[in-house]
Amino acid sequence: MTLPGIRSIGLLSAIAAALALGIALASERWGGLVPCAFCLLERWPYRIAIVLGLIAAVVPPRWARWVLWLLVLTIAVGAAMAVVHVGVELHFWPDPIPACAMPRFTGGSIAERLAQMPAQPARPCEDATYLIPGLPISMAAMNLIYALAFAVLVAAFLWRERRPA
Repeated sequence: MTLPGIRSIGLLSAIAAALALGIALASERWGGLVPCAFCLLERWPYRIAIVLGLIAAVVPPRWARWVLWLLVLTIAVGAAMAVVHVGVELHFWPDPIPACAMPRFTGGSIAERLAQMPAQPARPCEDATYLIPGLPISMAAMNLIYALAFAVLVAAFLWRERRPA
């Protein structure tokens, strides 16, 4: 079995990262899911991976290997972020992001309470969001699985294709 070329892997990686973002956006638009602040933060590694994958698709193969290792590192950071998010959902630790905390209203008049409300509606990060009804895997857990598989597959390709170009 012949492996695809390094540039093809760069392009496939960009497509895989774009697919992850597309699923997240589609679940918002058509699925009615509301992302928390942590969910929005977890999208950045995929955005960076799209750029790195496209760069790897056009640079010389020698440089493409290094760019793809950066992509693996970026997606591994995304997986680490997903681990933290899943831990927050399972109440293993508190929310590390202040934006995830719901506002706490204390006494005062109605006007004071309204002034304490955030400008946009927020959802606490500890409330798990499920894409598929009946499947007890949250979006954060799906992101973790996807990011781990993505990073491992690209790293396995790079490890197997170690010979210099």
